[in-house]
Amino acid sequence: MNAKAGALPDINVDEFRKVVRSRRSIRRFKDEPIPQEILNDCLELATLAPNSSNLQPWEFFVVKTPELKAKLAKACLGQNAAKTAPLLIAIVARPDTWRDHARLALEEWPETKMPSIVDKYYRKIAPIHYNQGPFGVFGAAKKAIGLVAGLSRPVPRGPYSVNEMKIWATKSTALAAENLMLALRAHGYDSCPMEGFDECRVKKLLKLPRKGLVTMVLAAGKRAEDGVYNQQYRFDQSRFVHYL
Repeated sequence: MNAKAGALPDINVDEFRKVVRSRRSIRRFKDEPIPQEILNDCLELATLAPNSSNLQPWEFFVVKTPELKAKLAKACLGQNAAKTAPLLIAIVARPDTWRDHARLALEEWPETKMPSIVDKYYRKIAPIHYNQGPFGVFGAAKKAIGLVAGLSRPVPRGPYSVNEMKIWATKSTALAAENLMLALRAHGYDSCPMEGFDECRVKKLLKLPRKGLVTMVLAAGKRAEDGVYNQQYRFDQSRFVHYL
């Protein structure tokens, strides 16, 4: 292990298991705010999620103002979780910030000496890899080159289009969202990730970036006594886990 990283802390897997197993999608919340210092910590832990090339293609829009929150709850189709939560967080994927973030990755490198491979990646490789060009022409050309090169060796396959960039950003953003939900639970708070919303209205209401994608709206707060609707269950693991 790299000595610069420091010693790993002791981990209590039982405590982690409690966090994961007690996380539920809460449908009704108490009228009790989340302290700002706890919210700040949860959001910081969210941004520590793994993400593609450390380009951090996400944004979090925290809605606490009662009037705006009520309008957002309506855009979330009037779900109980949205109506009763003390705050709502629009978690937005940003497929369009990679260029600025590649520059920041170089400017904010935390160590005295930057490895040449890192400098090369952000200055030369990332602009080729993520740039789709006008009308997607660069992406189409890269796909054709990849198809030919892939006949003889493994090659990265995409993202080759604007739509694939949306998927690229959403995957990393979903990882951050999960970190946020687990962090809230670890602090004794709860959440409900909602996909049921009118994205056009949400984007207009919150004045979100034009190219931003609302991955989910997260309701957060203290669970009410009747906040969990049903007993949790999952299908048998053998349906999903395959050992090869």
